[in-house]
Amino acid sequence: MIDLLGRMAGKEKEISEITSRAMAGELDFSDALRSRVSLLDGLPASVLEEVTDSITLSPGALELKMFCRTNGIFFGAVSGGFIQILRNMTFFEDIDYLEANFLEVIDNRLTGKVSGPIIDRKAKADHLERFADSLNIRLEDTIAIGDGANDLSMIQSAGLGVAFRGKEILRNAATLSIEKSLSELIEFLER
Repeated sequence: MIDLLGRMAGKEKEISEITSRAMAGELDFSDALRSRVSLLDGLPASVLEEVTDSITLSPGALELKMFCRTNGIFFGAVSGGFIQILRNMTFFEDIDYLEANFLEVIDNRLTGKVSGPIIDRKAKADHLERFADSLNIRLEDTIAIGDGANDLSMIQSAGLGVAFRGKEILRNAATLSIEKSLSELIEFLER
């Protein structure tokens, strides 16, 4: 999301470099997010809708969600992305839990700031715990999927931590690592 927004701001290269370093765990996520978002200052809020239309789901995301729905498995997302974009995506309309960062908008323009708490490594783990608590599910009965350093605490807290196309730091900590499609997790869940 942030890279697509960066392209619209003419700052794609700068934002992409910061994103790569943050996902590898070389930079503090919150600081990196603030730096990247500051480069979006002045963009019209309409870019949020344009970016929504440009996002493609990871391979197997829809299949995994449908498997969970069919089998009574609760399904949520805690993202370092932006809630204004996720809420406009059909995929996220009927999930059980959704949290993400909120881009500040004043007078229909992005201010270059994040409003409210940043969804960082600790926040992701905290939200997993809140989601599980709200459903009276033990953490050891949860599954968390991530791809970067920001997901580390969350996947370590879950009963099953899954790295999907994960950075090395995450693959080393995950219980399971998958590369091709999120639907690979279905086979594991059917066992």
